Amino acid sequence: MKHKVRTSVLLGLAIVGLGGALFAVRRMLLMSVSSCAAGKWHGCLDTENGVVLMTLVGLPVAVLVAAILVGVRRAAGERAVAWRLSLAEVGLVYGTVPLVWLTMMPGPGAGVVPGRVSLVPLRDLIGMGALGIAGNLVIFAAVGFFAPVRFARLAAVPRILALGAGCSVLVETAQYVLQLDRVSSVDDVLVNAAGAVLAGLASRRWWRTKPDPADPAPTSVPAPEPTSGSASGPVMRG
Repeated sequence: MKHKVRTSVLLGLAIVGLGGALFAVRRMLLMSVSSCAAGKWHGCLDTENGVVLMTLVGLPVAVLVAAILVGVRRAAGERAVAWRLSLAEVGLVYGTVPLVWLTMMPGPGAGVVPGRVSLVPLRDLIGMGALGIAGNLVIFAAVGFFAPVRFARLAAVPRILALGAGCSVLVETAQYVLQLDRVSSVDDVLVNAAGAVLAGLASRRWWRTKPDPADPAPTSVPAPEPTSGSASGPVMRG
């Protein structure tokens, strides 16, 4: 009973928090409604407001996909973990792709300005500001939160840290190679990885502890059988 009450309270707080956030940014989101409704790339998917708007609009589709996955798992006999694994899979993708899309948006000098790299730790951290740090913390937060819930092999803090850092390195490398007029900074990697770990710790109670069904089960090697003609005791010769 206490668990249900706590879950209901947390869900209610999450809904209230989401509603408050949407109310605060409603004017910014409305700026992209006309472009997105017309199916235009410019003014919709190439702007932060448009990406956030389309992410919110697509939430019912994400919920529908999760429900379909639940039905498939229940039909396969995985009723106990159907919702948890399905929500983890959808949340892992849907909570990461839009944020990575925002990170990969080109700047005004894209294709002209050469790639820039900052490899001195903590040098760019002060210049990020509170908003920049918060943004870098949440980019791979869904990875850190949902990956150990879905995959038992990732249910460890060092592995979440490595996963978050690896994903961040890939994004920073792509920014440099594609010349997106962005700075590929080691501080981005550090903060991205820290955000993944913090999110992973927040979901620790739901981490998956059993191996995936597809994982090969360990097999024991049978002991060799004695060959014919061999004796267990000493051989007597006449």
